[in-house]
Amino acid sequence: MTISRRAFNIGAVNVLGLASQTIVWPALAQSEQIRIGWLGALTGPNSAPSDGFNRGLRYGVDAVNAAGGANGRRIELITRDTQGDPTKAVNATQEMISALKVHAIFGPANSGESLATTPLMARAKMPNLHPCVVNSLIDPTKYPNAFRMGPSNRQWDDAVRNYCLKILKVKKVAVIGDTTGYGVTAVGDSVAAFKTDGADVVYSAQIDATQPDMTPDVLRMKSAGAEAIVAWSTSTGMAARLFNARAASGWDVPFVGHPSLGSGEVGRLIEKAANWEKVYAINYKSCSFDAEGKLPERTQAFLDKAGSKLDLKGTLLWWVLCGVDAVDLFAKAVIESGGVSSEGVIKFLNAQSKYPGLFGDYSWSPTQHNGYPTDEVVMGMANSSRNGALKLAPGYA
Repeated sequence: MTISRRAFNIGAVNVLGLASQTIVWPALAQSEQIRIGWLGALTGPNSAPSDGFNRGLRYGVDAVNAAGGANGRRIELITRDTQGDPTKAVNATQEMISALKVHAIFGPANSGESLATTPLMARAKMPNLHPCVVNSLIDPTKYPNAFRMGPSNRQWDDAVRNYCLKILKVKKVAVIGDTTGYGVTAVGDSVAAFKTDGADVVYSAQIDATQPDMTPDVLRMKSAGAEAIVAWSTSTGMAARLFNARAASGWDVPFVGHPSLGSGEVGRLIEKAANWEKVYAINYKSCSFDAEGKLPERTQAFLDKAGSKLDLKGTLLWWVLCGVDAVDLFAKAVIESGGVSSEGVIKFLNAQSKYPGLFGDYSWSPTQHNGYPTDEVVMGMANSSRNGALKLAPGYA
């Protein structure tokens, strides 16, 4: 299958050097920098996604500044490590709003933290882009400042469930997650949707991501007769220990679920390469190799331009591309609105229809803040990563 996309042009923010050559950048102004806050779990058991987003954000900031900034203003990325702790995320959000006076915030990258911080940002009218999937995080009435850049959990859940039921043709599933707010919510939603579609959920549980031995949980799922294990967790350590326990039990049941199942960190943690077989992770067309081993044109053009400036080892490409897009969107909002006001940034985001990002084409409106297109969500072979991109999982035409 060849995945084609129209040529990438990110507009006035000339990150790739592919935008119009007629753009004349003003000299860097001595005015206030654009301060973008970044809340990420850069350490701890759920740090893999934030590590990838961090690489993209930093690349995007460097690229925009090298091209002259946004309306002559340099971008400053102000980072706080939340360690996956909602309390730390709340404290960091309050600091960014009250003391650091940031103009916009990207993150948190984990839904459990975002559940705690989103109301704070709403009260402060702080423009907020995030990739978190919990459905309730997006509500244009309650949170008119919050915009989702990635799929919702409903979109993820649909992709996983359809792959299990329509392609793998299984009827009995085990659904597991970690003990974070995200894990609890994701398991609940997934179990309900599988049951609605007539599947038999033979086992469901929350598992401590730091638990050193997953064998008891794997054996319980095996005894229950699960034909597939659906896993919802950002923890790559938990995923690797589950795969090792599956192999040790002599069971070849497929794993299907969260993108972290395909993170490069898993490859370093599994006991042998064969333990990563029959694992299918959520992925995206923009980050998928077709049958000829090619990426979409827009993605490949970016990677060719970025070259050695962008480290993709041990991460997922979509995390990186999403981070680059976030910087691009904030910078373009400043250019289009002529300033750094919250109202201007929010108005810009509300007016986007198929904005041509690297990760996907984003569309938002005053009444719809879920911006990612459903048809871009696919499943990938978790152990096939090359530069953070995956091969399409078996069964896609």
